[in-house]
Amino acid sequence: MLTLDKLRIEQGEFALTADLSVPTGARVAVMGPSGAGKSTLFSTIAGFIQPTAGRILWNGTELTEMSPGGRPLSILFQDQNLFPHLSVAQNLGLGIDPKLRLSRTDHARITQALARTGLQGLENRKPASLSGGQQSRVALARALLRARPLLLLDEPFAALGPALKAEMLALVAEIASEQGTTVLMVSHDPDDARTLCPDTILVADGAALAPQPTESLLNNPPEVLRAYLGP
Repeated sequence: MLTLDKLRIEQGEFALTADLSVPTGARVAVMGPSGAGKSTLFSTIAGFIQPTAGRILWNGTELTEMSPGGRPLSILFQDQNLFPHLSVAQNLGLGIDPKLRLSRTDHARITQALARTGLQGLENRKPASLSGGQQSRVALARALLRARPLLLLDEPFAALGPALKAEMLALVAEIASEQGTTVLMVSHDPDDARTLCPDTILVADGAALAPQPTESLLNNPPEVLRAYLGP
């Protein structure tokens, strides 16, 4: 279980509070107006921003002072964070060992991850030669190899067309179910939230609220969310 215990984040005049829990294995969307603090919340959970007060816990273990690399999570950004000078296989290898000291077993795992994400035959290609959908698959395959119990998706599929995005969301759901992964996904698209996430955290007016059923929230959104999503 992910617990944000009386968390407070301050950056200049911006402030965000969160006091909530996300059950293990849940898939939860994070929605709210632009600038409300969704990405800031993710960066804090990942360890890139230190909170002003409160604690971050995973299954009772406090993560608040832990380095980003030591936290039990992977995070996918919209830019995929692939290294352009490395091949697809090497980018995946970083999910196993940052120094790319890989055993025969590690290489076998990379081959399996390539097959699992539909990237067979692309292991020697550089990211620049891949389509946007293929780059998204590489980033997801690397997260698959890391096998961390918490996956944060900060709109990594936002630039994809509807069909490709739906395909990636289905793949995330499949992998998350297999591994028991807890997924948090920043989204501006109600359809994406409905597709992947039974529950949603609303971030608005300086607070991240406890998860609530996605359908109920979107069928009867509060004014701040209705104004953002439009008719």
